[in-house]
Amino acid sequence: MNIILIAANVFVFFWELSLGPRLEPALFDVAFIPARFWISPLHPLNVIGIFVSMFLHGGWLHLGGNMLYLWIFGDNIEDRLGHFRYLIFYLLCGIVATLAHAFFNPASRMPSIGASGAIAGVLGAYLLLFPRAQVTTLIPIFFFITIREIPAFIILGLWFVLQLFVGVASLGVAEGNAGGVAYFAHIGGFVFGLLAIKAFAQRVKQAPSARFPVY
Repeated sequence: MNIILIAANVFVFFWELSLGPRLEPALFDVAFIPARFWISPLHPLNVIGIFVSMFLHGGWLHLGGNMLYLWIFGDNIEDRLGHFRYLIFYLLCGIVATLAHAFFNPASRMPSIGASGAIAGVLGAYLLLFPRAQVTTLIPIFFFITIREIPAFIILGLWFVLQLFVGVASLGVAEGNAGGVAYFAHIGGFVFGLLAIKAFAQRVKQAPSARFPVY
């Protein structure tokens, strides 16, 4: 299921590329927009937009970074949950993340796109289930790069603290000056994944080691 989700994200991204100059108006038509959502939360287009936006990305780096994290951490969560439970868990994380973004940015008229909210939920689940798993990490030191194995609770804990710090700091900042990152989607997805994973998890398994570097 994790591979299917990655493939779906890649497929939708190539669909975006195929639109060329029509991409921007298409995103405003199909993607989730907070201001439009609050006008009519249960309108079918707004509900569908929540799901569609989880598979849309703003560029190669956006897609590549998200898929790298999903590839590294998602398979371990799928192993614990099983295929179908993992899919439901992933989608719920994305829904909660999107609604968290809408709650803190109710006037935003910009399309909210990306899988990072759902993936943040996967990271929250990983932190709870495999806190001591060793993550092989590339660490840049000036002009050099060293490779170290760092416990997941340090990597993911620092990531969450950074999202929280920047997210709170961005409150009240004009949308165009906030960097275009939906920090509260990351925060909402992460917290939901952390709290909800126990309701989805099956029997305990030995904590795995991550197989690929995290940047």
